[in-house]
Amino acid sequence: MEKNLIGDRFNLLAWTLDERLRRIVCAAEAKVLGHGGVTTVSRATGVSRRAIHAGLKELDERPAEREPSDRRIRRPGAGRKKVTDRDSTLMTDLESLVEPVTRGDPESPLRWTTKSLRRLAEELKAMGHAVSHASVGTLLGELGYSLQSNVKTLEGGDHPDRNAQFEYINAQAEGRLARGEPVISVDTKKKELIGPFKNNGRTWRPQGEPEEVKVHDFIDKELGRANPYGVYDLAQDEGWVSVGTDHDTSAFAVQTIRRWWQSVGAESYPQATELLMTADGGGSNGSRVRLWKVEIQKLADEIGIPITICHFPPGTSKWNKIEHRLFSFISMNWRGQPLVSHEVLLNLIANTRTKSGLTVKAELDPGVYPKGIKISDEELASLHLVRHSFHGEWNYSLHPRDG
Repeated sequence: MEKNLIGDRFNLLAWTLDERLRRIVCAAEAKVLGHGGVTTVSRATGVSRRAIHAGLKELDERPAEREPSDRRIRRPGAGRKKVTDRDSTLMTDLESLVEPVTRGDPESPLRWTTKSLRRLAEELKAMGHAVSHASVGTLLGELGYSLQSNVKTLEGGDHPDRNAQFEYINAQAEGRLARGEPVISVDTKKKELIGPFKNNGRTWRPQGEPEEVKVHDFIDKELGRANPYGVYDLAQDEGWVSVGTDHDTSAFAVQTIRRWWQSVGAESYPQATELLMTADGGGSNGSRVRLWKVEIQKLADEIGIPITICHFPPGTSKWNKIEHRLFSFISMNWRGQPLVSHEVLLNLIANTRTKSGLTVKAELDPGVYPKGIKISDEELASLHLVRHSFHGEWNYSLHPRDG
């Protein structure tokens, strides 16, 4: 009886099998039968014992992963069509559902949403699309969304207008980008020790020859620290980084923006009528820092156009565009590389590239920027500062002063 079943199964499959598959299928039957299986299968199928033994050897030596094959499973063009090929408006409608409630930076490539896949699928079905929740997950991946867990990055409380501020920043940026106006994201990158110190990450080196670095991360008084301050141009996908050797103050931050404008911005935007900057709410470019506003006013006077600043609300600085489009790639580029000198640091920054075409320019700023500069109420009152109607403490413009 067993012999007849084996023969019937083999005859049903025989027309699809080449020589190799025939012996492997027979070997599999023999292996399952155990002792005497080779003889039984040989008699039932007509495949020689020698071929079955060869198949058993191949089964024992099979690789852990399937070897690549040039053989097609389906003919060209066959198989199920992508859901977006059948429904041209599906992707657009999905993003329209997700975008208004996207948390974090609305322009960030690492976007994430509080809506579930099933809820999104239900809303898409209500709009006339035939799509499953599994397909929604695949489409979100193609749009640049990812499923992310909590991460400890908050610097303050969750403001009730947090999401409204994200939407406001997004609207301000989109409107200016559509008009061809410059929109930049600015921030300070983490300070770095200069010298033979351990840098997180790994790099390819000859086996057994790791880069030797100091055991303790005590600052080298001669080499000091590096304070990278960056400018990221959203429209051009270009970065500018000034590496300071003194204090990270508002004067240093605005000097970096000034150098970007003088070297790149003015040439890229000769017809600019205003400049929009997005920044976090703390540090040298903080929304409450008086020196920051005074230095921005000086820059507006110099370039002759208004400068608008939109700050991210407390606890959300990591969602600023520059973090994901510039700083993260700089960190990846120098991972495992000790920053032994300012020259090495500048070269690693300037050679940062991405698939999107990012280019970065970097320069050393040896200027002196003393801390503790006080701004009086009278000096603050002299600024041509116009607060926006929506959260004027976060969103404001500084207009050039006459003369």
